[in-house]
Amino acid sequence: MKALSKQTRSIKPAEVEKKWHIIDADGLVVGRLATIVANILRGKHKASYTPHVDCGDHVIILNAGKVKFTGNKLGQKVYYKHTGYPGGIKGVTAGKVLDGRFPERVLEKAVERMIPRGPLGRAQMKALHLYNGTEHPHDGQQPAVLDVASMNRKNKATV
Repeated sequence: MKALSKQTRSIKPAEVEKKWHIIDADGLVVGRLATIVANILRGKHKASYTPHVDCGDHVIILNAGKVKFTGNKLGQKVYYKHTGYPGGIKGVTAGKVLDGRFPERVLEKAVERMIPRGPLGRAQMKALHLYNGTEHPHDGQQPAVLDVASMNRKNKATV
């Protein structure tokens, strides 16, 4: 009989199996959806999770512009950027971003800030595919549907 191994096995990049997930974000709460997506992108839902290897899956998010905020965040949450010049800080509210030209950036920034910075985080963010409508070009990958709204009643905004 073989004794139990007391070593943690690190997975190698060649051994990683990447799956595809598809999520309909219509009416879902931004922060709750972002945490679920960030964990899938990092691979923390797998038993073979290795922190220094990109072992996460691909995630396709449809209707990314139809996400919801709870409370007064729509008018009070401000996204800041700096132009690089003295006094060049600019801010835009979450409501204006959602009504603007690229509303999927709200969800992209929420997920991006939950992923580690650096080369590994940039590689993991390339596995995130955001679309404002219901059409996507990834039918060939046969993505599995992930129903985030049924995981917890708080994931879907009631208002």
